[in-house]
Amino acid sequence: MTKKLWTLIAMLVITSLALVACGGGGGEVAPEEKIEVTFWHAYGTGSAEEITMGKILEQAAIDLPQYQINVLQVPFNDIYNKYRTDVAAGGGPDMFVAPNDSLGDDARAGLIADITELADGKLGDFSQLSIDGMTVEGTLYGIPESLKAVAFWYNTDLLPEPPATTDDLMALMEGGTPISLSYGCYHHWGFFGAFGGEIFDDSWNVVAGDGVADAMSYLNDLYQISLEEGWPKNDSDGLAPFTEGTMAAITNGNWALGDYKAALGDKLAVAALPSGPGGASNPLLGVDGYYINPNSANKEAALEVALYLTGTAASQLMMDEAGHVPANTTVDVTDPLMLGLLEAFETAYVRPQVPELGLYWSNFCGTDQVFEAGVPAAEWVNTARENAGK
Repeated sequence: MTKKLWTLIAMLVITSLALVACGGGGGEVAPEEKIEVTFWHAYGTGSAEEITMGKILEQAAIDLPQYQINVLQVPFNDIYNKYRTDVAAGGGPDMFVAPNDSLGDDARAGLIADITELADGKLGDFSQLSIDGMTVEGTLYGIPESLKAVAFWYNTDLLPEPPATTDDLMALMEGGTPISLSYGCYHHWGFFGAFGGEIFDDSWNVVAGDGVADAMSYLNDLYQISLEEGWPKNDSDGLAPFTEGTMAAITNGNWALGDYKAALGDKLAVAALPSGPGGASNPLLGVDGYYINPNSANKEAALEVALYLTGTAASQLMMDEAGHVPANTTVDVTDPLMLGLLEAFETAYVRPQVPELGLYWSNFCGTDQVFEAGVPAAEWVNTARENAGK
């Protein structure tokens, strides 16, 4: 082959490469445009939750290259009002993550998108309790992320085994074992089921009767012991003595796990609230989840991001590094505390997303009438039920 022919071939190759680089001579080829998904969260600056979420989002940028996830941290005290205000004005993020405390109200107000069809067939990895926590009147409004409820935390140096029954708990406290029970209408809800009591029937009528009265009478007996011994009677007052090792146990939600574990380490253990003569305890179960804005033009993209953020890998990291109790059942759970919490939540009562729940808060939270003023528990329950029915 002649030198001229080699030169000609080389020029043709160089020209071809140049045309490819320039889009075949027809101008530059624009990179594929990413779909933007705006995401709000309320995890505190520097918290384990925020740091862990940052790691997950860094990986998401690699695993979901088709999306540009724009993140905004909003203080927890502001996130609900800001979201509602922005959505009502036609704006807001594509998605946000928050507890289901006001899910029912926001769904009824049209502030959260119905994702029943969008998520159909995609929630097979999630526990039924967590799915129920994202559902309002049969309609799905969120992708579940984690679970929260009150449990019985104890220091194994001071209390090797937790009380299995309400009689066991009574015996411990009567015998002088220092236990910080949280006496409040949220924290002690689980004891109603232990005495066979129900606040609502299946139609959300307030039916609180003998079982609720028995539970309140029992709690009053424990309260009087706490009062006489000078033991803390709420989770805030109990934090320091429990973490300092002067209280053997405390009742509180798993949001306190970080503080307890940092202080007590391997001495910390957790169990369900004790069962009673009416059956297992049934604490109110809250569910954190991802919600999609009805104004979003990218609902399918937001759903895919939400499913990624609640997938096995992300949920594993949120459990291991941020202490979240996973809603995803494919996570490998080996930590005794997580196993204990999941077991404790098995009999939980999923927080109702009905307007009638307000009848409980407005009528059954004046417990000082029983604990401090001495009103008989049965009389107090009857009055609360009658007032709720008005």
